[in-house]
Amino acid sequence: MPLNYLLFDHSEDTEGVHTFEAMASVGPGHWPQVQAEVAQVLQWAHRQFRGERGPLDEGGDWDYELQGVHEVASAWALRFNERTGSLEAELGAPGQPRHTATLTLTGHDGFAQAFLGAFPSDD
Repeated sequence: MPLNYLLFDHSEDTEGVHTFEAMASVGPGHWPQVQAEVAQVLQWAHRQFRGERGPLDEGGDWDYELQGVHEVASAWALRFNERTGSLEAELGAPGQPRHTATLTLTGHDGFAQAFLGAFPSDD
């Protein structure tokens, strides 16, 4: 299943827990595609590992954490005042909002192998 916005980094700890983490930060025009990709990955995980989600240290085979941020930045117009030796700053108009989604999935070997098969990386 190809993904265009979510590019997962994969790591494994010494206890055999695999972690897949992706972050996508886009403008408003691409936010629906990011949401669709997050939903696609979570639908796959729930379908393939139905009833097995939960904290790994409590017997679950996989789990996830999902976070989102909506940011609107304003640029500072900075000038150095030679006469006073100080910076002067004037806040500009707000820019386009950025939408960021971070998805982290964790799982044991079976989950990791299935995930890598369904969502192969370009590495």
